[in-house]
Amino acid sequence: MSEPDQSARPLAALPGLLAGQAAIADLLGVDDAVVAVPDSVRSIVLAAVAELSSSPTVLVATATAREAEQLAHDLGPFLGPEAVELLPAWETLPFERVSPATETMGRRLRTMWRLRHGSPAGPKAAPRVVVAPIRALLQRLGSRVEDTEPVVVARGAELDPQDLVARLVEAGYRREYQVEARGELAVRGGIVDVFGSTATHPIRIDLFGDEVDRLTSFEVANQRSVSDLGHVELFGCREVVLTNHVRERARRLSQEAAFARDNFARIADGELFDGMESFLPWLSAEERLFTDLLDERSRVVLVEPRRLRDRAAELLDEEAALSESLATTWGLSEADAAANMPRLHLGFDRLLQHSAAKVASLLPVAESTRTVALQATGWPPVLGDSAVLARRFGELAASGH
Repeated sequence: MSEPDQSARPLAALPGLLAGQAAIADLLGVDDAVVAVPDSVRSIVLAAVAELSSSPTVLVATATAREAEQLAHDLGPFLGPEAVELLPAWETLPFERVSPATETMGRRLRTMWRLRHGSPAGPKAAPRVVVAPIRALLQRLGSRVEDTEPVVVARGAELDPQDLVARLVEAGYRREYQVEARGELAVRGGIVDVFGSTATHPIRIDLFGDEVDRLTSFEVANQRSVSDLGHVELFGCREVVLTNHVRERARRLSQEAAFARDNFARIADGELFDGMESFLPWLSAEERLFTDLLDERSRVVLVEPRRLRDRAAELLDEEAALSESLATTWGLSEADAAANMPRLHLGFDRLLQHSAAKVASLLPVAESTRTVALQATGWPPVLGDSAVLARRFGELAASGH
């Protein structure tokens, strides 16, 4: 196993400095700990929990997607980008017959795979921290979606070109004349171009017979190779995995559910199409959440639990209103829709019901004198004035820091 690249985590030495703080001790050792942490130090506190804890993975729940994205970004310099995964929520509305973005589904599949299996291509372990908005955590998972394997391609490996293309198509990739967007692949003789669902650049697989002779990334604009690669992981583009169980369930629904008979028949036939994810609540008999994948060694940190609960209630109300408005177009009464239509999101009380992970809560301010609080202050923003920043560091150094 290679040593971690320290240049990718320039602030790696800082989280350990919090080891003696009472707030950190509670977060590490007390079940159902409640700790007050100012927003300005939230990222370094969570990095310290990840670094000092024996938990393999820390799941951090936020109220909004924007907060999750910001926090995942801020954790990178402390832990390294490979150690932090963002679990996004679908951008689509429940029952909307449009598929979520390819990148969104790919990142969700990658996070679930890494949590359960680490990385299939080398020394990467499970992510140290997963950050997710509450909407992503309350969204039901498809049947066995967490076991969906990525397609791994390594330079020098033997690979059947037809099998490679078949596996990518099965994972939701579309064949095109030329690759231009995520989720597309193109074949020209012994060359297979693929734009992975989680990738920044597409890759070119140059085959000599059944051997991967060259593996490179390339630019979409001019289709020219940019850099050589050792291996790549290509995660799927669909969260509805067409297992035999799912296809059989769709076959039954095609006879029972008149409002989507044709769509269920297409799924039963193994067809992938845009908008098929909207039928996930019907196709998955189990009500499983991402938190159900955590084991007893993991730790969950709820950032502002009251806001999380309020946002969860809003999600359920929004979904109920949508089902009522769609009921008449589907030939259902509002009462039938309320009682029988499956839901994409589950309630907040279900979030940790089937998880053995330890739980802690972060508050922005102490709610009582008994709440353990971390005392910290932040600096005002520095917008491009390096002299101001240097002067502040000088003042800290002069005062003994």
